[in-house]
Amino acid sequence: MSEQPNWHGTTILCVRKNGMVVIAGDGQVSAGATILKGNARKVRPLANGAVIAGFAGATADAFALFERLEQKLERFPSQLARACVELAKDWRTARALRRLDAMLIVADAKETYLITGAGDVLDPEHQVIAVGSGGNFALSAARALYNHVEDAEAIAREAMGIAADICVYTNVSLTIETLPKSS
Repeated sequence: MSEQPNWHGTTILCVRKNGMVVIAGDGQVSAGATILKGNARKVRPLANGAVIAGFAGATADAFALFERLEQKLERFPSQLARACVELAKDWRTARALRRLDAMLIVADAKETYLITGAGDVLDPEHQVIAVGSGGNFALSAARALYNHVEDAEAIAREAMGIAADICVYTNVSLTIETLPKSS
């Protein structure tokens, strides 16, 4: 029996500050001690750019979830919370989705959510949230920078750089998506 490789290599960070929201993701994909790819795109806009999302976990699973989330956003336009809850319900109950291995951070101009396959839809207590192999490093760095740096994107870039310096499964090939200041 062959053993599946231990897949690692995602750090996703969301920072919300001064009406701006940013999701940053590194580009590294690793299997065990081997880097398979250094420039993967794990962050993308959805709903015609009104929502941004990043994933940690299996790539094919994440793309399946992005597609489902996009359908939910079409069904419930301008209702991010409802779309996320509906996705989590499907993910938890639909037999075909139950084994998908990923976590999503999803944000629009007003709300941010973490969605998991366990049926969780969590809104962060703070204005910063992160997932993945280097998630706790990026989260710690961003929280430390938050009161000292005014620009959300600058916080995200610096925090991701710090995470990449610490976590061997994180690199500095970043994909960054932003939503403009909400009115």
